[in-house]
Amino acid sequence: MKFCLVDRITELSVGESISTIKNVSLAEEYLQDHFPGFSVLPGVLMVEAMVQSCAWLSRVTDDFAFSTLLLKQAKAVKFNNFLKPGQTLKITATLKKNDADTASFVAAGTVGELSAVSAKIILSKQNLFNYRPDMASADERIQASMKELFEQIRPDALRSV
Repeated sequence: MKFCLVDRITELSVGESISTIKNVSLAEEYLQDHFPGFSVLPGVLMVEAMVQSCAWLSRVTDDFAFSTLLLKQAKAVKFNNFLKPGQTLKITATLKKNDADTASFVAAGTVGELSAVSAKIILSKQNLFNYRPDMASADERIQASMKELFEQIRPDALRSV
């Protein structure tokens, strides 16, 4: 199962920063077990929402050149508040460094005016072709799929990006 934890990109400055939202719904199955009687978005999924936000900024900045963006490191992770069903996690991420095979970010998530989570994120940028030349077509399929998904989650104001 693939979790898409970015519901909408609200702001995007290519090569600089991104703002996204994740709406928490009681319909999300993992909330039934986390925690019974006190449903909250698991901290690991808050971090994953930040990672996915950073990945969107990286994809657009690199013109979707990489099929695979993986979390290499999450440093200085701080959890400050819970997220309950019906609330929205607003994520902002700033690109700090963009190398040939990694990208570094500072990211934070808020609920209303309150800090919920923050971290320094490093992503590894890869293409399957570099490890297995027979996977070139898989790279192309993944890149096309990411472009299609990007069209769905970015607002009309970003259509020129």
